[in-house]
Amino acid sequence: MITQLYCENYTFFLFLVGVLGIFLNQKSIIIIIMSLEIMFLSVSFNFIFFSLSLDNIIGQLFALAILTVAASESSIGLAILVVYYRIRNTITIELMTLTKG
Repeated sequence: MITQLYCENYTFFLFLVGVLGIFLNQKSIIIIIMSLEIMFLSVSFNFIFFSLSLDNIIGQLFALAILTVAASESSIGLAILVVYYRIRNTITIELMTLTKG
């Protein structure tokens, strides 16, 4: 049986992996976007686990909204990266400062 403490530890570990992915790898924008998605996933898991333990559906609806926003954010970010790669032939963050307007 999955206990509530196990679920909290699991979501905390996923969130920590996402934060470490952002802070430790600041050169690749794709890894930063993947780390943000892991953080969104851990927050939505946390909402789902507490929704199941409290017998309330509101947490599951919040998780659905979070995943919807995360998917749209990821697709828009990747589309911007594809256009940027076609222009510059690289996607490193050091060269992103050249696009300031």
